[in-house]
Amino acid sequence: LAMMCRTKPHIMVLDEPTNHLDIDAREALVMALNGFPGAILLITHDPHLIEACADRLWLVEGGRVTPFDGDVEDYRRRLLGQRGAPGAKPTQEAGAAPAAPKRNKKQARRAAAQARAAHAGLRRGVREAETLTEKRAAEKARIEAELADPAIYEGPTAAMVTLLKRRDVADRRLAKAEAQWLEAQSALDAAK
Repeated sequence: LAMMCRTKPHIMVLDEPTNHLDIDAREALVMALNGFPGAILLITHDPHLIEACADRLWLVEGGRVTPFDGDVEDYRRRLLGQRGAPGAKPTQEAGAAPAAPKRNKKQARRAAAQARAAHAGLRRGVREAETLTEKRAAEKARIEAELADPAIYEGPTAAMVTLLKRRDVADRRLAKAEAQWLEAQSALDAAK
């Protein structure tokens, strides 16, 4: 998955991606999938993953693929109704025309998808700010490693002074990057 994401694809097809993952890895996968800017075709039996990631549900049935206007709970009720479970209402006959879409759920899913799309730019800003912060922190760490070397204090003071000036610049750059990251994260949190 990491190798595939490195090439920055526009679409990913994932078949049962949560198999053999522990709880923490599943949550990390959910976060990564929700942060992915492209399209994802997800084939899974994991209801938690579906509820946490899916914008649209598609029903594969009777040799056809059709959009499913409802959520995972609606799908469960539909299946239970078809199987004649006690207390479940039958939905539609096999081969019958699909029921009219529930506009409120469809609109809610559409609004949620639009909100996620609107947040995509903010999430991208947070990732960019995180990357810059990590880069600045690494730069500062390299300079501090050079300053930790006792040999720098044995030679001419000009080299040490140059390193101290570079560290001051690195400190300011890191502080600025951290401020940008906090601002981006606050904007994303406020939007959510």
